[in-house]
Amino acid sequence: MIRYLKKGVAAGQQSERDARVQSAVESILSDIGDSGAEAVRRYSQQFDGWSPDSFRLSREEIDACHGRLDPQDIADIRFAQEQIRNFARIQLQALNDVEVETRPGVVLGHRNIPVASVGCYVPGGKYPLVASAHMSIVTARVAGVERVLAASPPFEGAPNPAVVVAMDLAGADEIYCLGGVQAIGAMALGTGTISSVDMIVGPGNAFVAEAKRQLFGRVGIDLLAGPTETLVIADDSVDGELCAADLLGQAEHGPDSPAILLTNSEELAHATMAEVERQLTVLPTAGIAGQAWRDYGQVIVCDEYAEMLAKADEIGSEHVQVMTRDPLYFLDNMRNYGALFLGPETNVSYGDKVIGTNHTLPTRKASRYTGGLWVGKFIKTCTYQRITEEASVEIGEYCSRLCALEGFAGHKEQADIRLRRYAG
Repeated sequence: MIRYLKKGVAAGQQSERDARVQSAVESILSDIGDSGAEAVRRYSQQFDGWSPDSFRLSREEIDACHGRLDPQDIADIRFAQEQIRNFARIQLQALNDVEVETRPGVVLGHRNIPVASVGCYVPGGKYPLVASAHMSIVTARVAGVERVLAASPPFEGAPNPAVVVAMDLAGADEIYCLGGVQAIGAMALGTGTISSVDMIVGPGNAFVAEAKRQLFGRVGIDLLAGPTETLVIADDSVDGELCAADLLGQAEHGPDSPAILLTNSEELAHATMAEVERQLTVLPTAGIAGQAWRDYGQVIVCDEYAEMLAKADEIGSEHVQVMTRDPLYFLDNMRNYGALFLGPETNVSYGDKVIGTNHTLPTRKASRYTGGLWVGKFIKTCTYQRITEEASVEIGEYCSRLCALEGFAGHKEQADIRLRRYAG
């Protein structure tokens, strides 16, 4: 039996907020489509108080950012990027071109072709998310994308040096200090000074996610990344202090970030809730994390692993941290999750910042049908075919009859003309 010791905000309240965001984003994108660079500048001034001579950073401005960083910070960025780059290369090796003769004279194949140009958004309004530069730009480069743009909003009135350095070291061709819907719109739609891209990737707030949703089709996107979600699956092999730290560590992303404890131990559930309240008295980001926990936090108690598994798949969380005696049970049986973190030794923060897996992951139950950002998202798998005259006759006879069955006369003639020429 499933018991809720704590519930979050009702779905209806979330829907009302989504509708307001949708309307605002639609208006901004329409304005950018009509007015281009002028609209982008106006919204940058309105939302970020930022209107420089050029939103694109010069080589001199980028080098100045390098000079403002401590050498250890740069070394840490390089280390993190090498972990992401290495795992992306391993993933790329799993994507192979194929060519096979399926019948005598019939050759079918596919080629993996990188997207030509990508715009990578790196959030930075509340926190300068240095790691997001690694996840998108490094991975796009490994995939073979030829032109990579990167955009991030100003932080405290200027380009954030750590974000700029990360974007530069990751391999961005063009770096823009530009945020929000105006950045997404500029990269997707193009302006007088920014050439449009074929694909937009990267996380962001509700407005950024909605802009990507509305632009999907005109450009490709990685996925719709909403507020950060975390699900901690735990039994009494761990303690409340550890569970609370892992819940609040993700709740601090934003006041609407769901953090859920799923356990088969009511004792652990109560201990975790008490520990959350204690840690909120000392956590520097308690203002955000505390609101997220109050409004979106949940504590769910089940009787057994199978019940926990079913509930976890129903939730379909972005991050799922498994701290149980048998974490491999969930690896072997779970279907719906963005990323798994198995055992108390690891945690979501490792994945967010440095370990090598990508941190741009599906939210709002999108894990039912997609995984997160990876090197394959930047690659189009395109098929081709070639056949001999003899094979054209064999296939053509089937095709002619099947076209007649559907009433497609023009399609039928495409087959019949080859039958007349190659049948002898």
